[in-house]
This record gives sequence, structure tokens and C-alpha cells, in this order.
Amino acid sequence: MTYFPHTEEDRREMLKRIGVKDFQELLSNIPPEIRLRDGIALPEALSEFEVLKELQTLAGKNKSTLEMLSFLGGGAYDHFIPAAVGAILSRSEFSTSYTPYQGEVSQGNLQAIYEYQTMICHLTGMDAANASMYDGGSALGEAALLALRHTDRNEILIAGKVHPRNLNIIQTYALGWNASIKKAPLLDGIAHPIELKSLISNRTAAVIAQQPNFYGCLENVEEIGRIAHEAGALFIVSVDPISLGVLAPPGEYGADVVVGEGQSLGIPLSFGGPYLGIFGVKEFLLRKIPGRLSGITVDCDGKRGFTLTVQTREQHIRREKATSNICTNQGLMMFAACVYLCLMGKQGISEVGRLCLQKSHYLAEKLVGIPGFHLKWNQPFFKEFVIQTPLRASSIIRELSKKGILPGLDLAEFEEKESGLLIAVTEKRTREEMDRLVTELRRL
Repeated sequence: MTYFPHTEEDRREMLKRIGVKDFQELLSNIPPEIRLRDGIALPEALSEFEVLKELQTLAGKNKSTLEMLSFLGGGAYDHFIPAAVGAILSRSEFSTSYTPYQGEVSQGNLQAIYEYQTMICHLTGMDAANASMYDGGSALGEAALLALRHTDRNEILIAGKVHPRNLNIIQTYALGWNASIKKAPLLDGIAHPIELKSLISNRTAAVIAQQPNFYGCLENVEEIGRIAHEAGALFIVSVDPISLGVLAPPGEYGADVVVGEGQSLGIPLSFGGPYLGIFGVKEFLLRKIPGRLSGITVDCDGKRGFTLTVQTREQHIRREKATSNICTNQGLMMFAACVYLCLMGKQGISEVGRLCLQKSHYLAEKLVGIPGFHLKWNQPFFKEFVIQTPLRASSIIRELSKKGILPGLDLAEFEEKESGLLIAVTEKRTREEMDRLVTELRRL
């Protein structure tokens, strides 16, 4: 942490250079009635050593997944991150939070974006992907806006269980368009096709599904996509990218837009961010895609080069006429995902996916053997599932947290009338760790 102290002489010199006699004159444009009169009750000043010690003490109160056994999910997962990801990211040419604009972007940065886009297209089966967005939620909100603009309709239909907080983002984004959001009823934890058909209309801009859905259940995405397209709506799918190691890519079952939370791709949990928004489209939507895209070309000498492309000037200067107000990307997070995907490759992603699938089903089978515990929905799942428990999920979380175990998420935290424990199992969980969770739950 850099610390620059200013002496009284420094302050006088700065005020003189600015052209004011004292600090109060500097604040003359602020009405006196709203100024802070009595100051701020700050503690006494500390030395650099003392400040560092205090911050280390506060940081030491935090608990990480190195100390806690985590079965948390709901969009943020404890996946293994190869050491090479951090080592490459820490190089000075990459470790910046600043995202440069067109005239400042280096060829290396543009190539990293291009490679990331290419791998996202291979992973999702889409024709084009942008350089990333802030997170999965904002990507989903932008996808909804894209559909409203493209179809000139004013309704979004939610099929199946989309993450409640991402749904809130969609609702917020839609306010500026006076668009309505409809939610199709669920049947045993997934979208009900008959109900979906009854709700879709010629006003529906897009049907949105999450695969796997928020409960971890696998949706009948082929049927949902068919219903959407028959009504002339776009089909938007929000995915867990790791699931694509074992599940069919959305491009194969007719998705027009694919979004997702990319935290699983080499990005640490980090108390909830910064994360990564994946965004891919079919070719006919290429010029509607928000954010930046890197393209490959050759110069007049025939040398390969990279450049931002397909992005109109209105992205930056035309305000409400812009395709989107997003004209940047999570550069460092994108690069982390790029490095992770390069290291893992197709075989590695498939192996991680299979391990998640196998381990989550092993744990689910063990848990339903405990009296009073059962799967809430009888649906196929990938790495996440909901267990109905005889005790309140909040009580289970509180008691097991004392023993160093984070057993899952309480669904009641997301929806007041819902109950159950949402459990996620990644490739990091060992048989011993899963058996320990089962043993502790039996003791409650």
C-alpha cells in the first residue's frame, strides 16, 4: 500500500499553486449547510508498520477455502486453479485493472482477447464471442436487451429456474425498455413445456433458460428452444462453462445467445468478485453483440495483426442510440480464463466435468441414506443439487460452520418461501471430505 504524507508546508504550497488562501476557500462552491462541521472521529495516526500490522490482523479474521471445507455454489465455485494461471497473470504486462481503448491496445492484449474469444466459441458452439463482460448476471441482462432490440418486442419469458439475483438484474435492465418479465411455472424443479407454450406470444422477444438451472437440475433445453423459435423469439441460455465438458454445447441445440459466469475458469472466489461474463452469439447477431471484439487480419506487408472490430463509434459517443453502454471488458479476468482454458484444453475440461458429475452423485447417494434427508427434485443434475432436510438449512449451516464446513446455501436466503440446502461438489472434493460432511450431518 503506497502512502504519501503531506506536510503543512506541502499543503500551503499546493493551495498557493491552485490560487486559494486556505482549504475552506477551496470548498466555497459547496453550500455551508451541507458541509461537515464537526469533522470525522478518526483514530490517532499510526506509523506505516502499525497500519500494516492492523490490516494483517483484520485480514487474519477472514476464512478461506484453504481452512473451510466448501460445498458452496449458486454461481461461485471452489474449482482448482493451476499455479501457472497466477504466475502468468502476475507478469507486469498483464496485471492491470485498466482496460485500454482502441488506440492504446497492444498487439499482445488483442491477441489474448482473440484467443479467449476463439476458445469460448469452441466451448459453447457459438459463431462469435465478445471480449467478456463484468459477470454472468450483467451478461444475462445485456442478452435480454439484445433480444428486445433485435425483435422489437417487449416481453422476456423465463423458462425454468434462473438464478434469482440474475433475474433481478434482468428486471432492472428491462425497466428502461418498459419490458415485462414473465416466469413459467416449474414442474419438479424444471420448466413445464405446456405452461411455457401457454405463456409465449408474438410479444415475446426471448426465452431465457439456465443450464443447469439454479437448483442444479438439467432443463429440457431442446424443447425450450423449439418453443421459443416457433414463436419467433430468440433462445438465450445461461451456462456453467465447466458443465460443457460433459453436456452438449448450446450451439448444438439451437441457442441464439449464450452467456455464463466464467468464475469457474481459473478465477478465485475472492469474496464475490471480480468475475467474468461470458457472451457468445450466432452470426446473425454479430453486429448486435455488446462490448468489444478482437479480430485478426493482415497488414499491407502481409504480416498478421489484431484489431478491435465490428464495434461502431456509437458504442462510445451516441449514448441512448448505442447498441449497449458496455464498451469495455474484464481484461484481467478474461486473460485468467484464457490461460486456464489453454492449460486445461478440451481433455482437461472434460475430465473436470466428469469428476464434478461423479463426485456430486456420490455425495447425493450418501446424503439420501440419512434419515429425513432426500433430494428435493427427481431430476438429472451435473454438480449441484438440493437436499430437503429435517432441520432448517440455516441451522445446519450455522452448526457445521463451527466445525469448519460450509455445507451449502440456504434456499430461503434467495426466496422466502423456498427451503432446502443447495450443495455443490467440484473436482476438488475428496471422498474423505464428502464422507466427513455426511458424518457431521448424521450427528445433528
